[in-house]
Amino acid sequence: MATVTIETAESSLSQLIARAEAGEEIGLARGEKPVARLVPFRAPQSKRRFGALRGLISVGPEYFEPLPEDELAAWE
Repeated sequence: MATVTIETAESSLSQLIARAEAGEEIGLARGEKPVARLVPFRAPQSKRRFGALRGLISVGPEYFEPLPEDELAAWE
């Protein structure tokens, strides 16, 4: 993680934001003491909703049939 002083960050904020967008974390320091981090924004993942694919996919009866011997052997 790269660290820059607050004074440097004030003059080059747009470049630091571009670096953060590219995935880099940047530490901000007041003098030699770290005080904050500039990190890329990640949208919160939505919670999974039970039954969201109901009616969109289906599993046929062949899914529940036993596997052929040669395929079973490949798994062992």
